[in-house]
Amino acid sequence: MCPNICYDCGMIVVIVAGGSGTRLWPLSTPNFPKHLLQLTDEKSLLQHTYERSKKITNNIYVITEASHSDEVRKQLPELDDDHIIIEPGRRGTGSCFVAGLERISHHQHNGEPVFFTHSDHRVRDTDAFVDVVEYAGRASQHQKRVTLIGVEPTYPATGFGYIHKGNALTEEGEEFVYEVQTFKEKPEYDVAQEYVQSGEYLWNTGYFIAPLEVFLEKMEKNAPQLFKNYHKLRESKDEKSYHETYLSFDNLVIDYELMETTPDLLVVPGTFDWMDIGSFNDLPDVVELDEKGNHLRGDKIETIEIENSYIRNEEDGKTVAVIGLDNIVVVNTPHGVLVTRRDLAQRVGEIAKKIQAKTEI
Repeated sequence: MCPNICYDCGMIVVIVAGGSGTRLWPLSTPNFPKHLLQLTDEKSLLQHTYERSKKITNNIYVITEASHSDEVRKQLPELDDDHIIIEPGRRGTGSCFVAGLERISHHQHNGEPVFFTHSDHRVRDTDAFVDVVEYAGRASQHQKRVTLIGVEPTYPATGFGYIHKGNALTEEGEEFVYEVQTFKEKPEYDVAQEYVQSGEYLWNTGYFIAPLEVFLEKMEKNAPQLFKNYHKLRESKDEKSYHETYLSFDNLVIDYELMETTPDLLVVPGTFDWMDIGSFNDLPDVVELDEKGNHLRGDKIETIEIENSYIRNEEDGKTVAVIGLDNIVVVNTPHGVLVTRRDLAQRVGEIAKKIQAKTEI
């Protein structure tokens, strides 16, 4: 997928490294959310995202909440402080987006695309990922439009949002670029089946790209609150006023503030393998399994007659024993113990929020 468009392939990557640490409790917590965890191997999801991004450019920024910044620095030691953008407090993906653009605006730039990506997704086919991002970047430069990246669905997922493709562009080198018709929220299974069978829908990865000037133009026209917030940050005189300004923002979601209000979005389909690890039910699909479909991680785990299960022990001084169970998740950490059926693992977030609420009392 290499269009014959003669535009600068230079790029800036912004990795959004946020999260409240609920969906994979007790492994993830508010102070140590999913992207900081080693879930698939000995590197965290953030470290894998950074390595993928380095295949695109060396100009990489990471946006992280203040309480996670020390761990981000520890995991990404080669990233200097100017490329770590710290949220004084969580104010949503829309505010992260504004903070990223504001930091970039202080540096010299020549119309190169700015690619926003998430820190907690799993992608193995890095080469295909890089090809699609660069292709979308050139399209965004040429068309002067915000360009999203979707993924061709491989099954009727009910845990992802979808993008309905519109008309394909017909210019030479842009045959794989489509107008965005609509966004669809996480569907019921029957609806998801229809989406996949139609061939007209893509999984919404939440990745998007455009030059800084294009983002500012679209914000001014379609997302006035984001545009105002951007200029408020630009006008901050020092670190204290920047923090106070940022904390004054409402919790804004980029999907609602900009994507769903901008009428001329584009989308490029990707065929790379992609997963937003949203629950413990997803993990067996991204880790090595034994002959009985089990994944055991940690010391002092003893099992008898278990199948299709994910068992993890994060406490060296405690033994975890599981007997005669199928299709279950058992996770032991210093923060708590989780036992659930895999098919109900998406409800872990509900439990984690209850626990957090009681802790805050």
